[in-house]
Amino acid sequence: MSEIVGEVQGHRDGHGFVVSDDGAVSIYLSPQEMRSVLHRDRVKVRVLRFDRRGRPEGQVLEIMERRKTPIIGRLLNEGGVWLVAPEDRRFGQDIIIPAKGIASAQPGQVVSVELTEVPSLHAQPVGRVVEVLGGIDDPGMEIEIAVRKYEVPHRFNDDVLAQAAKLPEKLRPADKRNRIDLTDVPLVTIDGEDARDFDDAVYCEPAVVGRGKKPNGWRLIVAIADVSHYVKPGDPLDRDAYERATSVYFPRRVIPMLPEKLSNGLCSLNPEVERLSMVCDMLISAEGEIHAYQFYPSVICSHARLTYNEVASILGNTRGPEALRRAAVVPHLLDLHDVYRALLKARAKRGAVDFDTTETQIVCDENGRIAKIVPRVRTEAHRLIEEAMLAANVCSADFIMRAKQPSLFRVHEGPTPEKRSTLKNYLKALGLGLSLSEEPTPGEFQALAEASKGRPDAQQIHTMLLRSMQQAMYTPINSGHFGLAYEAYTHFTSPIRRYPDLLVHRVIKALLGSSRYILKLPPVQSSVGTFKGRPGSRGGQSKGLPPAPTKSTMRIKLPPEEVAAWETAGIHCSANERRADEASRDVEAWLKCMYMRERLGEEYGGTVSAATSFGLFVQLDSLYVEGLIHITELGGEYFRFDEARQELRGERTGVRYGVGTRVRVQVSRVDLDSRKIDFRLVKEGEGGSTQASSASSGRKKPRMLNPEWDGAGSPQDELLEVQRTDREVKRAAKRAAKKVPARSSGGSSPNAAGAKTSTGKASGRKSSRKR
Repeated sequence: MSEIVGEVQGHRDGHGFVVSDDGAVSIYLSPQEMRSVLHRDRVKVRVLRFDRRGRPEGQVLEIMERRKTPIIGRLLNEGGVWLVAPEDRRFGQDIIIPAKGIASAQPGQVVSVELTEVPSLHAQPVGRVVEVLGGIDDPGMEIEIAVRKYEVPHRFNDDVLAQAAKLPEKLRPADKRNRIDLTDVPLVTIDGEDARDFDDAVYCEPAVVGRGKKPNGWRLIVAIADVSHYVKPGDPLDRDAYERATSVYFPRRVIPMLPEKLSNGLCSLNPEVERLSMVCDMLISAEGEIHAYQFYPSVICSHARLTYNEVASILGNTRGPEALRRAAVVPHLLDLHDVYRALLKARAKRGAVDFDTTETQIVCDENGRIAKIVPRVRTEAHRLIEEAMLAANVCSADFIMRAKQPSLFRVHEGPTPEKRSTLKNYLKALGLGLSLSEEPTPGEFQALAEASKGRPDAQQIHTMLLRSMQQAMYTPINSGHFGLAYEAYTHFTSPIRRYPDLLVHRVIKALLGSSRYILKLPPVQSSVGTFKGRPGSRGGQSKGLPPAPTKSTMRIKLPPEEVAAWETAGIHCSANERRADEASRDVEAWLKCMYMRERLGEEYGGTVSAATSFGLFVQLDSLYVEGLIHITELGGEYFRFDEARQELRGERTGVRYGVGTRVRVQVSRVDLDSRKIDFRLVKEGEGGSTQASSASSGRKKPRMLNPEWDGAGSPQDELLEVQRTDREVKRAAKRAAKKVPARSSGGSSPNAAGAKTSTGKASGRKSSRKR
């Protein structure tokens, strides 16, 4: 049988998987096998057997490497025995702590544990407390747990801080050499109210495109902080930046990729101070096409620090108080708005996807707890900056492609055959009148998004369209960006917070200097595990897709070690991006659980956001919090999951709960450890096309068998009651059928008719199948 080496991925239910190094194979480990290993251990396994679906099950032969990272958990004392329950449920086993190993920790506190004895088939792991983080309810504890749970580097090494301390406080004459002086150009930054690092500034003016004499287009300048001037390959700063690969954003706190002296100081395009930048200088036609572009290093001075809300107010009222206060930059903002509208035309022409989904923002109080959750409103100012950044990113990709230089591209591939099939079935069930081809284009997705606008379930449809797509990733193999409908796309505009952008800057600078950038990775071991997602690799995110299109970058003759370096960098940066997203979601889930823990028993209206075989996920209207109605809480009958319609359907009543269904729920349980919120269905939505519907329009409104039930019993009791009633009704029908003679063509016996009617109502399980 096959022997495979890979990394253990634990599951909160006790079993686990071994994922091979290339991500192509995943082997199941039973709970018994998981007793001797821990999540993230590196092992060699032998495939023992295959289940009915052809999935392999393995046996651990050898533990190649144990994870040495401390484990985070809560210290408990059970029957005089000290133990730590890991915060990450994927570890699957509590860790025994000897009395001498608890340090100064108190029961219930969150601690960091180092293993002193590894687990075996017959013994639990043993460890000692190496750090006491504090009480579970301490302000900011959720972030302290998340950065350790997901192994996010959150402390800079001493040599990094020492190097940052030696950097100057302001620009020196030597820094300005061989740069174009743009300090007189009224560039401005436009960011959120709470932003602290400003890595992009913009300016626009009317310009002549082509041979005309009158302005028929625009000159758009996008200036990006020149981080590569300060962070050189091989430096301690570069090593730590690569290890982090991205900044991590939490409510009220940021874990930056670079030390604050750089991220908020020397590299941040703060107003009224000179800063070094890399400029993408573009000519945009009236149709929104990029007619020409050039890159060059420059010195700039931001003339204003504007916010999205401020710019939106100015564009909405050029005579308002905000416009009067910023009178000097208003004409250039209007030019920016004009070029934005032209870029929108080009976006629509190429068929880029633009979904209408609601993003939320958590507003915290002074103690770090949720004060409120509000929808994040995207204004014209947000879209304006987004289109300007997209244009600069596309130019950087084109510049690198034309030079046939290796780099990291931002690749987003279309839906896999499996996801495409699920989506097609869902759209067919909705009856939109539109479907997807076998090789769907971004334009088809955008057409579906446009066709569904105005429907009550538009947001749910857009969410389903979004879920059908693959995640974007970084890779040296360019296969285009599906969502944005670009043939080539890179990230150039955020080098303060993304390492791939820094690499792109280095490649462009080398090309401007008529040389070639050779990537040499810092000596950092990736701590994010196996990442599945290289385009064209077996078993990765591109499973089922045809081979990635051959682009010019794939024909470059590179030394094998350089090819491996670029591939490793792409995998590392993509995996760290996923890790940052998971850590942020974990903190938000924690805060939402704390928020809802104070609202146990309260009732809210909500909308079904997803249907599964085990229940319904519901998002509350006013709170923007999502929780689960388990299938046993839906009432006293059997429910079947219809994958095509993405809905649960009751076999007895025919009641249907699908994406977009309006429901009323009660908050029944909050589990802080697993970050889960449970609801109980208390009332179905009334009115509108999105309410829970019956399979037959003529049927009376479905109801639970015991309308007076006050919740003292369990859903299982309800189910038993339904089954008992069904059996009694069937027996009564059989007895009636034996006593009543056969019907003549002229009529029927009242008793027989009554039995038939009674059976039809109580035993709807059979009739619903026929329909």
